[in-house]
Amino acid sequence: MERQFVNVTVEDLGPCKKLLRVEVEVEKVEAVFQEITADFQRKARLPGFRPGKAPKDMVAKRFDKEIQDEAKTKLITEAYRQGIADHKFTVVAQPDLEEIQFGRGQAVQFAATVEIVPPFELPAYKGLPAARENPVVSPEDVERALRLLAERHVDYRTVARELKTGDVAVINYTGTCDGKAITDTAPTARGLTEKKSFWVTVDATSFIPGFGEQLAGMKAGDKRTVTVEFPADFAVPQLTGKKGRYEVELVEVKEKATPAVDEKFAQEYGAKNLQALREGVRADLQNELNLKQSRSIRGQVVQALLDQINIPLPESLVEDETRSLVYRIVQDNQQRGASKEAIDAQHDQIYAAAKASAQQRVKSILVFQRVAEQEGVRVEQMDLVRRLQDLATQNKVPMDKLYKELQSSGRIGEIATQILNEKVMDLLVQFARIQDVTVVPNA
Repeated sequence: MERQFVNVTVEDLGPCKKLLRVEVEVEKVEAVFQEITADFQRKARLPGFRPGKAPKDMVAKRFDKEIQDEAKTKLITEAYRQGIADHKFTVVAQPDLEEIQFGRGQAVQFAATVEIVPPFELPAYKGLPAARENPVVSPEDVERALRLLAERHVDYRTVARELKTGDVAVINYTGTCDGKAITDTAPTARGLTEKKSFWVTVDATSFIPGFGEQLAGMKAGDKRTVTVEFPADFAVPQLTGKKGRYEVELVEVKEKATPAVDEKFAQEYGAKNLQALREGVRADLQNELNLKQSRSIRGQVVQALLDQINIPLPESLVEDETRSLVYRIVQDNQQRGASKEAIDAQHDQIYAAAKASAQQRVKSILVFQRVAEQEGVRVEQMDLVRRLQDLATQNKVPMDKLYKELQSSGRIGEIATQILNEKVMDLLVQFARIQDVTVVPNA
């Protein structure tokens, strides 16, 4: 067996963190210096000498710093990799290196703090239990979906009568809390303090709970005082549990006119007739149920596997995933119209929820990788190409442009991991013990 000239000792800094103390013996150090110096000598162009013919000592002196830098990189990199391989560590983050000793004629010594995937036993993953519902779309489901389609084309007509439940009131209002403008209590809540031509549905839930239903019976031009209590989960924390008082003037009464679901309506949706539209809606709903069923089975199988495993998780992986999830949650809230102030007020809850999800996700990734190794599951080049083609089509960008963007942001590996996880989940479902259960039809 070839001598390695590298000595590594390992100290435990925790279940996921190790300290490697590495020493490269002087013989190896000298051999690397000689090798790199010879390489510089072959390439060196010094005055008075043909390329590659300058004396070795002269080359070593002229390029001393460059030779030392290259030797240091080579020695530390190779010794570190050997130490990781010899101890079969799966490292999840860049090591924290500390140089202790380096120079010609002496052993190289350095320390590397690494974060690793902790060793764990993979439990039985074949025959995991899952319940499969086989729901069928009912006629009531179809009619409900048709009504929702019609709601998308609702028309609001101004009418000269009293407000009724379900109408839309166009109002001007000013709000106070504890006898002061609401902005005195919640400076960012300007929209809750005063608005002109504001649309609110006359029901119990629109705008502020209890506000809309108090408008019933008003006519255009009427004025009324409305009192509310801001709920405990209200988006503006400074107002939760407090009472608000609103002076309201009704500008217009608008009646919602929903189109009839008839033959004309069906043709506007591109269907031959109403029966054809019903069949199309039924098929769409059944596809949604089938997709939901598939997701449910996958979720049950994965959870059944993860519940059998309790392992410490690398902090850097959890933190990276938490940051990513927090970013997505904030983006989703912003797209739904939440203000920066409202999002900031929920910071702790958002972070806690993201971290809990991140821990579960990191755990599943580690477990899936082990299953993939056990079953020989791999991500082939064509798998990646097909996924990138799909993403390019969805985002309406050229394939090569998308690839360059993903490569520059370091996300190619993330996509490959997604594909691997999907393959493993498919395999787990294939191995699963699935039991059909009866679904009670909708009343």
